[in-house]
Amino acid sequence: MRAALALLLLLATARAEHRGKAYVRDKVCQEFQALGKEDFRTLTIIANSRKFSNATFEEISHLVHEIVSLAETCCVEGADPSCYDAGVRLSATGAPPGTPGCCAQEGLEQKLGLAARRHPPQQLPRYLQPSNEELCQAFKKDPKDFADRFLHEYASSYGQAPLPVLLGSTRTFLSMVSTCCISPAPTSCFLKEKLERKTLSLLTLLSNRVCSRFSAYGKEKVTFSYLASLAQKMPGASFEDLFPLAEDAAEVFSQCCDSVAEDCMQKKLSEHTAKACGALLARDERFADCCSGKNLMQSYFCILALPPAPAPSLPEAQKPTNEQLCGEEGARHAKRYLFELARRHTTVPDAFLGKLYDASEKVRVECCSAKDASACLDSK
Repeated sequence: MRAALALLLLLATARAEHRGKAYVRDKVCQEFQALGKEDFRTLTIIANSRKFSNATFEEISHLVHEIVSLAETCCVEGADPSCYDAGVRLSATGAPPGTPGCCAQEGLEQKLGLAARRHPPQQLPRYLQPSNEELCQAFKKDPKDFADRFLHEYASSYGQAPLPVLLGSTRTFLSMVSTCCISPAPTSCFLKEKLERKTLSLLTLLSNRVCSRFSAYGKEKVTFSYLASLAQKMPGASFEDLFPLAEDAAEVFSQCCDSVAEDCMQKKLSEHTAKACGALLARDERFADCCSGKNLMQSYFCILALPPAPAPSLPEAQKPTNEQLCGEEGARHAKRYLFELARRHTTVPDAFLGKLYDASEKVRVECCSAKDASACLDSK
């Protein structure tokens, strides 16, 4: 698994350093030799389907064939050191859309361009799991083609999920299919296996969503979004109760969305849930119910699924002063005011609260740098 994650880091992140051609070649060959051809190929499908989420299966297959053939040819003992550099000049024809700019480069510049390139995430996951019968029919017809197509569709649908989560989810799914489709009792086998991988399936769905939001919105807005969600679920809690939990959740996403640590998301979210349960279960029956089980990930999913609570009767929220908005803690004061609005209007959608947040930040940035900040804020 460690070697697999190192490969994914190499293929699918944009953090490659300009260390020279030999370094990149040696790194690819090291992973190819450690994993073997088939595992290298499987992970190359995942990495590139995730990266080029709009590419077709045929386009990804072409690219994977190029990469694997290159490694197979150039990573054998006695291969010419220039073999890899010459072969890496992938043709733009047949490459995923959006790569021609990279393919016009040569050598390391091309490799770095491809590593940094990424399509925007799918708006909605396009992978719809077929019935058990359809799965087994496709699997028995051509196990290799079935696995390749599944890896492509699943990885491109959930491409914002952390790589270790995605890797674990695809591996357990293919294991389930290969086991249950030859089982004498496939229905009960599928039921048992699906229950066993339920947490991982939910984690894949959830982490794809939150990491997509984190990538699009950034840490500050995700902190506010999480804060507003908690405020609507528990409007009786104070800003001081909930803001540290929102900051903690955003920190988890900042650490784990791009991490290749094997259990980062699961471990950090479990730690976060323990903090949330410790702080809130005594204050709310619904949170107490969610926190009653021993599985912290299930507790986290339960908390996320809680609907908004009825809005309490509270006095009108106090707006922050101009001095507060433009002071060192200006962003915090703005979040506090929007938090107060969220807990008083618990059914307002997250998208609308997000627009309020964007508008307030825009005004704050514009006015606090103006010559007369107070006049600017008052006019807005």
